[in-house]
Amino acid sequence: MRLRHVYPLLTALLIASAASAQTQRYPFVRYEANRLHGDSLSASFARFADRWHEVTRSGKGNINIVHIGSSHVQGGTLPHRVRMNLLHRHPSLAGPRGMIFPYSAAARCNNPADYRVHCAEKVELCRNVHPEPEAELGLCGIAVTAHDSTTTIALVRNEFDVDFTLSRIIVLGYSPDGVVPLLAADGCLMPPHSSDTGRRRFTFTLARSVDSLAIVLPCDSAQRFTLTGVYLDNDRSGISYHAIGVNGAAVKDYLKCPYLTHDLELLRPDMVVFGIGINDAAAPDFDTAVFRAEYRQLVDAVRSVNPQCAIVYITNNDSYRRVGHGRKQRYAANRKGEEARDVFYRLAAETDGVVWDQFEVMGGLHSMLKWQQAGLAQRDKVHFTRAGYQLVGDLFSDALIQAIEKD
Repeated sequence: MRLRHVYPLLTALLIASAASAQTQRYPFVRYEANRLHGDSLSASFARFADRWHEVTRSGKGNINIVHIGSSHVQGGTLPHRVRMNLLHRHPSLAGPRGMIFPYSAAARCNNPADYRVHCAEKVELCRNVHPEPEAELGLCGIAVTAHDSTTTIALVRNEFDVDFTLSRIIVLGYSPDGVVPLLAADGCLMPPHSSDTGRRRFTFTLARSVDSLAIVLPCDSAQRFTLTGVYLDNDRSGISYHAIGVNGAAVKDYLKCPYLTHDLELLRPDMVVFGIGINDAAAPDFDTAVFRAEYRQLVDAVRSVNPQCAIVYITNNDSYRRVGHGRKQRYAANRKGEEARDVFYRLAAETDGVVWDQFEVMGGLHSMLKWQQAGLAQRDKVHFTRAGYQLVGDLFSDALIQAIEKD
């Protein structure tokens, strides 16, 4: 067998192995409830399913799914599990890796595991969770600012089960001082092939695919450049699953990002998966009317870019909060998650969306304790372990694929 035939076979086997790693079934998970709600009524979801079948059968065209959330998404394990499960079914349709952010360029900021980031210089971090973000943020909801000296942010591919061919990089950002980013790749330091300062995009084209690159921000004294995202692109047809997450983010925080729609225009999403809400419902002044109104604004922003974009709402997972003081402090179930859940169903009806009821599937109220006892949830009873995020990713992708293939 020739080597050129071995790689695709090995890739398929590796993906299949990763996708089948979560084979254990848990008695507290309600597998019978694992489906999308409202998919048979949603016209936008039906159009997405048609587009999915068209691309996967012909092998031509692109599908862009954007998953927006908070720490559940920034950590990367959950969205990457979904990404790999989708590509497991169509291993020859690995499209561009898409939008990423170099989170760990800043100190104490966690990064997804499928790519590594290194930055020796100190940068300023700005996130949309700040009451009044100093940076003009985009879709990623986060930015790092280099200043006073040349800063190099290295990106190294750390996922080899799928060939995310990279032939074009778009650096998103701006500089009030006219600083233009450079790209170091394949032994060359190059300027952008095109610059669009209005949309804050600097595009670099590569002669051949690379596994690593470095964004160089050549700031002199008193100069600044703010990086708001990186788009890893190529000319191949296929499926892209973009993960957008900021630790601690609530719905209102994404409304603080003035360049959100500009960046969405770059991705042109066919589907947006909304997984924001766990931090909203944790606030002591949580108001369902405000929560719903803010979500409507976010959906309007998405639909201003693609009026036919399918919308999937993921309900909050069961979670706990600390109550009491001192030695009397204890954990209590956060019942506001159930209030948020009702809002998600209402939003789906109002916006031609669908719901994946994570709360119900994981076992309902108090189920997070069972997930923790099984090693699937962390001690804070809000976040999952790696194995837990993988299981959530498997459950969600199973429900999504089932709904797509039903149409």
